[in-house]
Amino acid sequence: MRIPALPRPRSLAGQLFAMQAVLLALVVAGYALFTYVSDRGQAEGAARRQATAVARSIADSPSVRSAIRTARPTADLQPYALRVQRDTGVDFVTIMSPAGIRWTHPHPEQIGKPFLGTIAPARRGETFTETYTGTLGPSVRAVTPVFDGGRVVGLVSAGIRVEAISERIREQVTALFGVAVGILALGALATYVINARLRRHTHGMNAEQLSRMHDYHEAALHAVREGLLMLDAGYRVALINDGGRELLGVGAEAAVVGTSVADLGLPAPLTGALLASEPRLDEVHLTDSRVLVVNTSPVSGGERRGTVVTLRDVTELQSLMGELDSERGFTQALRSQAHEAANRLHTVVSLIELGRAEEAVAFATAELELAQALTDQVVSAVSEPVLAALLLGKTAQANERGVELVVSEDSGLDDGLLPESLPSRDLVTILGNLADNAVDAAQGGPRPRVTVTVAACGREAELVLRVADSGPGVDPAHTDLVFQRGFSTKPTGSGGRGLGLALARQAVQRHRGTLTVTAAEGGGAVFEARLPLGDGPEPVPLPDAAVTVTGRGGEA
Repeated sequence: MRIPALPRPRSLAGQLFAMQAVLLALVVAGYALFTYVSDRGQAEGAARRQATAVARSIADSPSVRSAIRTARPTADLQPYALRVQRDTGVDFVTIMSPAGIRWTHPHPEQIGKPFLGTIAPARRGETFTETYTGTLGPSVRAVTPVFDGGRVVGLVSAGIRVEAISERIREQVTALFGVAVGILALGALATYVINARLRRHTHGMNAEQLSRMHDYHEAALHAVREGLLMLDAGYRVALINDGGRELLGVGAEAAVVGTSVADLGLPAPLTGALLASEPRLDEVHLTDSRVLVVNTSPVSGGERRGTVVTLRDVTELQSLMGELDSERGFTQALRSQAHEAANRLHTVVSLIELGRAEEAVAFATAELELAQALTDQVVSAVSEPVLAALLLGKTAQANERGVELVVSEDSGLDDGLLPESLPSRDLVTILGNLADNAVDAAQGGPRPRVTVTVAACGREAELVLRVADSGPGVDPAHTDLVFQRGFSTKPTGSGGRGLGLALARQAVQRHRGTLTVTAAEGGGAVFEARLPLGDGPEPVPLPDAAVTVTGRGGEA
């Protein structure tokens, strides 16, 4: 017959409950067994002491010695022995002659018969105890001599049956087991309550499921490219994956877990977003080298337990969006140029139709020479093709908005001067955002004007990008704030404000440069970016001849 297997608890909480219940039962059973053995030895010792005391008290009694001298000792000793037996709680008291013939016994029919047990030590005057099986069964007994004038005239034996001793122990052990069962029940109830709470925390999963979940958890953390950051209730880092370390600029060897968010050295706006108690959704934040989209969500289970933070790197996306905005601006400039060119073409055609061919040729030639001169002047001052194209486009855009954009006399940058470590994309980000910000600031003023300087300083081996505007300028209290993401003194548009200067500063810092803002002499603000040229070609000195390019409506 096959023995059915006992069902095994599947959950981790169930296994812990079973293990604790068995352990508690074993501890209680072991303690009960130890107590039983210990109490039995103590009970036998107590019985020997009790029997010895009773026997000696009888042997020392003068009435006993007087009765022994009589011709019929049993007549006086039997009632006395039964009374002492009843009063002291022993099971028998036997008084006998030195030869061992009983004078008293609980059973009268045993009187006159020989005592069953050892009496030799008592006949020599010694008191001793033993466990012996007599007429009443196994008993613990004490035997002591009765002296009269220095000689042994009788013997006294008092004893307690082993069965009575065992009965006393059984009563004690029964009480002990009752207490043990109560303790076991109380321990089982406490264990059940604790494990019920554990089951809620582990969602009833067993150890194997928890181990598998941990393996998946570790694999997912290392596989996900997005940054994952978990904060505890005190806003300390509880967990961070490889992507989070990379995006936040924290080294793989750095001890980040347990560190407060405020001590990670992150930019103040990003730190504020991570410390916020309310959720954040798709917020854009800048670090020294990256543009991050941050989402935060509090972890709650009746109380706030922490925050889960996800980080996405949109640096490349933001750069591409900047280039797209520039291309869109170029497209708009070309559209306006096409519109202006159509107007001029209509003018030329109308002059020809009116029979004024010479005036038509003169008008067309003048416009062509002006446009070509503008292009030649920009290219001669800034030979780097990307920056030259950017300046031409920004000039047309500025003129569409009624702002005069000027390339200053101090500009001078030859093609091939910039090192490979200084990509054109970053230069477009810096100069383009500075120019857009300056046009926004100058627009609407009495004489809106933006002056751009692009020069390579040979002494310092650095590239200078300076943009000055005729706007209201920058409040000295906002000198540091203007470069923070989200700060703007202009109304917020559909696409948001306060990102351009922050991106420009990020690109400057990425190349170990500086970006400053000062007040212009005639009013307005001057933004100046200085970028080290590194190991690139030797910079050329600034040109002696000043070149000023002024764009007018429709000219590029």
